Amino acid sequence: MDKIIYKLSPLLNLSLVASRNASNQEAKQSGFTLIELMVVIVIITIFAVIAVPSYQQYARKADASAAEQEIQKIAEQLERFKSKNFTYRCFDPKYIYGQIVDTSGSNKCKNNDPLTEITLPTGATGTNIKYVITIMDLQDTSKKLTDDGAVGRSYAIKALSKEANNKNYTYLLTSSGLRCKNKTSANVSYTDCGSATNGMEGW
Repeated sequence: MDKIIYKLSPLLNLSLVASRNASNQEAKQSGFTLIELMVVIVIITIFAVIAVPSYQQYARKADASAAEQEIQKIAEQLERFKSKNFTYRCFDPKYIYGQIVDTSGSNKCKNNDPLTEITLPTGATGTNIKYVITIMDLQDTSKKLTDDGAVGRSYAIKALSKEANNKNYTYLLTSSGLRCKNKTSANVSYTDCGSATNGMEGW
């Protein structure tokens, strides 16, 4: 019996060593090494650097597209209003957005509470506002179409971008056919968008 145990002891030792090695290998494989963690962090960082700006650019394009569509919708309603009233004067875009137009005012337009600014997205407030749209009398851009002194023969619609650091376009559309945009909002008035040398583009 002792001889048998003596002969088997090398095999038992090998088995124990193999078992310990396997346990150590499992322990090593059960966690992450520092290098592996660093590789994961680098991959996540690269993804963030590429993906975040791309998403922001996509969001800006979507906001700009919404502003273009809204301006054109308002322009269509202005033309319909003129075909019925033979003037743009007293146009109030409230009805476009499901609001009741005041007709009990004492001014010429009989409207004491016209909608003078349209925010995009509709109903947005504070930092959620992407654009502010205003409609002015093109012959006197200090007056809105609902003001008593408005002429009402022409109009100008401006969509002012609220994006910080001039990262998105400010738009202008007039009844005379002018359509222009500029990322520098200060260059956009109710009559033009500056010049090509300072960022003016058509749309």
